[in-house]
Amino acid sequence: MFDGLDKGSVLQETRLFNEKGVRDHGATIRSCRLLMTKVLYMVGQGETFNADQATELFFRVTKLFQCKDVHLRRLVYLLIKELASSSEQAFIVTNCLQQDINRTDQEMFRANAMRVMARVIDSAMLGQIERLVKQTITDNSPSVASAGLVSALYLMNDNAEVVKRWANEVNNQIMSKNNMVQFHALSLMFKMKEGDKMGITKTVNSLTKGTAVRSPLAACVLIRKCAKLLEDEPNLADSAQMDFLEVCLRHKNEMVVYEAARAICSLRRASPSDLVHAITVLQMFLSSSKPTLRFAAVRTLNKVAISQPLSVTTCNVDLESLISDSNRSIATLAITTLLKTGSEHSVDRLMKQISTFMSEIADEFKIVVVDAIRSMCLKYPTKHRTMMNFLSSILREEGGYEFKKAIVDSILTLINHIPEVQEAGLGHLCEFIEDCEYTQLSTAILHLLGQRGPGSQDPGK
Repeated sequence: MFDGLDKGSVLQETRLFNEKGVRDHGATIRSCRLLMTKVLYMVGQGETFNADQATELFFRVTKLFQCKDVHLRRLVYLLIKELASSSEQAFIVTNCLQQDINRTDQEMFRANAMRVMARVIDSAMLGQIERLVKQTITDNSPSVASAGLVSALYLMNDNAEVVKRWANEVNNQIMSKNNMVQFHALSLMFKMKEGDKMGITKTVNSLTKGTAVRSPLAACVLIRKCAKLLEDEPNLADSAQMDFLEVCLRHKNEMVVYEAARAICSLRRASPSDLVHAITVLQMFLSSSKPTLRFAAVRTLNKVAISQPLSVTTCNVDLESLISDSNRSIATLAITTLLKTGSEHSVDRLMKQISTFMSEIADEFKIVVVDAIRSMCLKYPTKHRTMMNFLSSILREEGGYEFKKAIVDSILTLINHIPEVQEAGLGHLCEFIEDCEYTQLSTAILHLLGQRGPGSQDPGK
């Protein structure tokens, strides 16, 4: 409904914000809401305002603080946040925002006003509202406390030393029974201790014991910190952080379970025995009715298969069932994982299965499949004929430059590493350049023919 909006016309219409009757007239309030939505839409589409336009629009918007309509006020907050970086006069609304933060009858006003305040104040003004921010962080209302913590996270970027003084208030909220408050408090605490490995270790150790962390999102933050600490751990089996990750594999929340499994699988020092439980959990997710879980699991297994293919072979039966998955992203990852973990005897069957869905997926996924086939051919060179035939067949199909380049590069790699491939490979490439529309690929192939052609069994061919 906003297609073709003209910036000049919309800015002219915003003069409506200056009218005194806005706070009482329902129709005018609705018109103001529509106008503000138009401005926010233009900003979202990448429209910019010069300094004069931003300042003028900003002052008009501030007049709407006189209106108590809840929906209009939310749009006022949103628009001020967007204009704060463009207008040099943004700080003038701090009094209005402080009044809203101190209101006891509207949680929404208090929470959103705090978020906006963090965007409009500068370092010099932060000291004046420090007490207000600390009160917000410790507020009994979860939405207000969460807003205070998020604002502090934003303020950390330029005022880290000031925010670090609020550590006691933040630490108290880590024990909050509200999931979102605990998540934001823990995120802020780790941000405060960034660069202090000893401090982070102490916090992690204190939280991994017992059931202090109830929030699934906070648990995910803690899991990631554990994984980071484990990167330098020489003995994973005796680590308290590793024990915590293992416990999280049995968490009742699927997000936490996946995060723990992913963290264990990403550990560089992890041995096959360390991965057993994580792989088992991911294998269960492969048969989930939720596409997000299937995708997450197969993507993680795909990464593990690069470094430890034998650990993933137990999932091959489940992976094969995903080749026909209606979500082609999942199917592509399943087939490429199988190509990394499959045995020499399964090559022919896998190549037949790949052929059935190559035409249904986008070029970016086709490139992933081509790269996996190249790796498998290098792993099982005796099966080069099957895989070279497949590569030559898709080379004749429709596709963009990157897809064609991936196939040509794969054939060139195989020619360089498997002597038996040279004759067939050169033949396929010769056929390709008869109709090739990409000059760079034709040049690369002609260069190869000049190098390898004279030494082939039949140079005239």
